[in-house]
Amino acid sequence: MSEASPRGTYLVISEALRKRISEEKTADALPSEADLMSEHGVSRNTIRRALKVLEGDGVLESAPGIGWRIVRGGDRRSLAERMTDLITEDSLSVGDTYPSEAKLCERFGASRTAVRRVLAQMEGNGLLATVHGKGRTVCALPAPAVRP
Repeated sequence: MSEASPRGTYLVISEALRKRISEEKTADALPSEADLMSEHGVSRNTIRRALKVLEGDGVLESAPGIGWRIVRGGDRRSLAERMTDLITEDSLSVGDTYPSEAKLCERFGASRTAVRRVLAQMEGNGLLATVHGKGRTVCALPAPAVRP
């Protein structure tokens, strides 16, 4: 990267990686973080932030001992979209109990950290509320999403 991006260097890199993944239909994994650092001329933290964006969008998944694996086919919605859509898919109503973190991790194959981040986002958007000792409940139904 020769100049800083007003949009965030990690976002520029994540979009470049997204394009690379869509063009290379046969690749199963990305180069190592060290190789990506050299290729883009940025720090490991910047590369990791870019990779986390793609992980959140369901494009990549971390594979311990392997690196970052490209997710092909299947559900391409982001974790946030899938967790929000769960309210409609499971026919939950306002006041119903939302699944626990453990059940969400198992259902979506996501880390507890990623699930907690999305839950906090859903609470901030007014979809969920947490009652200490009771768990999370649905506060509002999501607006119907328009997807191409």
